[in-house]
Amino acid sequence: MQKNILIAGAILGLLGVAIGAFGAHGLKGMLAENGRLETFETAVKYQFYHALALLLIGLFMFHMNDPLLHWAGILMGVGTLIFSGSLYILCLSNVGWWGAITPIGGTAMIAGWGCAIYAFMKL
Repeated sequence: MQKNILIAGAILGLLGVAIGAFGAHGLKGMLAENGRLETFETAVKYQFYHALALLLIGLFMFHMNDPLLHWAGILMGVGTLIFSGSLYILCLSNVGWWGAITPIGGTAMIAGWGCAIYAFMKL
């Protein structure tokens, strides 16, 4: 499972660079016109934070055999897909109800951090 979490973190990082660059160069005018530039930047920022968190969790899993770290990785990964993904779709489609899905991803990310905290407290 460690390998999968490390790969997921690396993929999220790679996509964060690509999506961020595309937004900054290819979509900046459209995003600014729709008032979604800040939302897009938030999606990229949270994607990067959680890409790095997944890499760290994957590394910790080599030293700690705690199922909570497994859940932390899953919740953060899925949460990031839902959180950032719904914001990307919102920005590109300008369909406001996509913003209603975003908190589901945020809740999953918070739960992932909670699992990590609890696992580290048990050290």
